[in-house]
Amino acid sequence: QKGMPQTLTSTSMFTPCGFSPHLHTSKEGEQGGLIFQDGNLTSASLDALIQHLIPTTDYYPEKAYIFTFLLSSRLFIEPHELLSRVCHKCIEQQRLDDPVLDKARIRKFGPKILQLLTEWTETFPYDFQEERMIGHLKDMIHRIAPCDEAYWKKMNQLLQALNQKLATLSHGQEGIVKISTAVSDKLVAFKTKPPSIQREILSVCSDPYTLAQQLTHVELERLSHIGPEEFVQAFVHKDPLDGTKTCFSEQKKTSNLEAYVKWFNRLCYLVATEICMPAKKKQRAQVIEFFIDVARECFNIGNFNSLMAIISGMNMSPVSRLKKTWSKVKTAKFFILEHQMDPTGNFYNYRTALRGAAHRSLTAHSNREKIVIPFFSLLIKDIYFLNEGCANRLPNGHVNFEKFLELAKQVGEFITWKQVECPFEQDPNIIHYLHTAPIFTEDGLYLASYESESPENQTEKDRWKSLRSTILGKT
Repeated sequence: QKGMPQTLTSTSMFTPCGFSPHLHTSKEGEQGGLIFQDGNLTSASLDALIQHLIPTTDYYPEKAYIFTFLLSSRLFIEPHELLSRVCHKCIEQQRLDDPVLDKARIRKFGPKILQLLTEWTETFPYDFQEERMIGHLKDMIHRIAPCDEAYWKKMNQLLQALNQKLATLSHGQEGIVKISTAVSDKLVAFKTKPPSIQREILSVCSDPYTLAQQLTHVELERLSHIGPEEFVQAFVHKDPLDGTKTCFSEQKKTSNLEAYVKWFNRLCYLVATEICMPAKKKQRAQVIEFFIDVARECFNIGNFNSLMAIISGMNMSPVSRLKKTWSKVKTAKFFILEHQMDPTGNFYNYRTALRGAAHRSLTAHSNREKIVIPFFSLLIKDIYFLNEGCANRLPNGHVNFEKFLELAKQVGEFITWKQVECPFEQDPNIIHYLHTAPIFTEDGLYLASYESESPENQTEKDRWKSLRSTILGKT
């Protein structure tokens, strides 16, 4: 094991303290086609960046560089093509095609290339769902293995770990209860019948603290499946220097990211459905107060995504128009939460709270304090604007590396958060309910809302009438 580079766990790679995007170099200006400014790599040709990724007998790229380049390079070149070029350059530079290999030299190089391949498989496992990727990986190791038996063992460990990770990820994806987006507007008809037909949230879980913990379970479970590359692949455009094809958009590999956004929307609608469902005003007010408490617990835990979904559900027009119901609610707590998630000043209050949670997470002693679940669609929007706001390439055709350091910082922080183990015990019953309880469509919500508190004006009356005929078949 001596002489093998230490594999850092992937978290230490991203924690803001370990994640230093400052790739130092002794001098300013240009170095092997790389342009530096104040000691930071700012731009380079794609070739120079690929060369900078390749280890030699006495050089190994910085962790921050590896992550940043592997994350952003897919905007210019597909992963299998990148790995192919890396392998070819290694074969050339280390003369791995020579009939007689220079063993002493390859023993210096071997551990480094293995380390690079290990980091790649650990951070971007989804890249290796492709046969070609595994092919390049094995080919590389077959070439250096004659120089040291240990390399075979290392390759097997690497492939085993990778298979395990991919299996967990794909199993996890299937394991997530298929979200039912069933149109259940027919539930409106039950409002006049005994409530036993429709289970409601309070019969499944009446303790706001427990529900907030179960929501946190769902969030962390769903987050764990999102690959860092999905943030980049979501915004792939045609690369100007590659006129033939778009890099990735044929198979936009962003399914986990999209599934997570769907979950957020489902939670909004579930909250609104639960509030509009009960026939009595007093019960509706009770459900609102319950969700306010759940939202407050989510805030305390650091689960901002569920918090935002609950507030959004309460702010949907069919819910907010229930004036008589709201008059029975102690709203002070709600206004405090709403203020926290207020969009003014580009979500200034939320961003301050998020930074506080991120700071707490860094100094945490328990998993409980490590939890940071960002308001996800805002994170995507930030990354989207960063991507739209600056070009991927500079006028001279160089890759704009400065932009990708910023991108890697945002995505890297997210990766740290998604690796937190959920400290709360899981309640399968509640989690199943959250994923499968029937929810209204927007029309269903309006109808339920009008059935609860009659329309106030002509527009509402007309809408009620038309919904009654389309959904309930009543005139």
